[in-house]
Amino acid sequence: MKEKRETKDIWIIGFALLAMFFGSGNLIFPSYLGRMIGTDYWQGLIGFMITGIGLPLLSIMATAKAEGEFSHITHQVGKFFSVILMTVLILSLGPFLAIPRTAATTYEIGIRPFLPNLNSLIVIIIYFAVNLALVLRPSAIVDLIGRFLTPVLLVILLILIIKGILVPIGRITNNRMPRVFTTAMIEGYQTMDALGAVCFGNIIVSSIRTRGYENRDEIIGVTLKSSLVAVIGLGIIYGGLMYLGTHTGHIAGDMEKTQLITMLATRILGSWGSVLLAIAVTIACLTTSIGLTMTTATYFSDLFNNKKLYPIAATVTCLISIFIASMGVDRIIGITGPALNILYPLIIVFVIISLIEKSPRPIFYRLPVYVTLIVVLLEEGSKLMGNNILGFLLFSNFGFGWLIPAVAAYIIAKLIRGK
Repeated sequence: MKEKRETKDIWIIGFALLAMFFGSGNLIFPSYLGRMIGTDYWQGLIGFMITGIGLPLLSIMATAKAEGEFSHITHQVGKFFSVILMTVLILSLGPFLAIPRTAATTYEIGIRPFLPNLNSLIVIIIYFAVNLALVLRPSAIVDLIGRFLTPVLLVILLILIIKGILVPIGRITNNRMPRVFTTAMIEGYQTMDALGAVCFGNIIVSSIRTRGYENRDEIIGVTLKSSLVAVIGLGIIYGGLMYLGTHTGHIAGDMEKTQLITMLATRILGSWGSVLLAIAVTIACLTTSIGLTMTTATYFSDLFNNKKLYPIAATVTCLISIFIASMGVDRIIGITGPALNILYPLIIVFVIISLIEKSPRPIFYRLPVYVTLIVVLLEEGSKLMGNNILGFLLFSNFGFGWLIPAVAAYIIAKLIRGK
């Protein structure tokens, strides 16, 4: 009986996690990447999955190991550093980047094709009104998402993918992207799932505890199994959407990422395709937005140790998001890139060290994290000036110039501690 209950819980939580992960970036980037890589599909898919699926899974496990609080890991570097990093991370995942992108995507894919003259601001305001209403009643959200919304989302996307594979809209075209593997890995950053994982962990662990799992090993076990449900689902969707995109290279002209996925749905499923896609996008974006708004509001209410701040923080998050969302998807993506190039390497370093060290010492984190931070800040700053002063670093041309310095700093930290 207990095993049956656990299995049910794993599926519900896994579906909820999948829906929280699967937002605007997960929908629009795979098909666009597929359009660019064409015949190098498998190489691009593996690269994209490393950062789009592998890293989120590791991030969830690291957060579960820290009892749902990723800040317990970042505190190893220092309390002040931890607060700054987590605040920047939450604001990026919250009102400044990820949440507004969900609303803008909902408008561009779910509304604009049907009501092109409708003011986007009206749609965005309604979107966040619904979002806020659901966030202010968080107790039933995981069940609502896991039981009802995610299955609907998966069915719609699977119909699109299966029909597109069986009846392709064109031939697979040649690759148009240099350094496919590493470029696809960097594109995986845009899903923002590894960053979301370290923040969603608290919601997932809390949900697991409310189901009666108190033992630490039980919580980690259910988290791992639920995460596998989520990442397998993501892998199927990513692979399918990317494959559909490989058949669009023959279509001439540039198009927005949201226009590409809309065109795919219409050509594959006919006039009903855009309707089904609109429903899928709305569900995907809203569920992600709900999870991120909850996370943001919870973070700031915990930071100031005042639970009464939760509704205020949620409301402010929605108000800021309305302003940013009005910029449109492509402009938001343009801002997102540099921010992710700084945040992702730091999170990767924290996650890897927390998983490989059973009893880590602060220096094991401090030296690699500070070295990584210096490298990525110099790289991104010099790129804004039109060059890369650290271009001599190994893997710098691929977007991973920080990797060797971080590994070297970790080895030095181990040697110092060994003395």
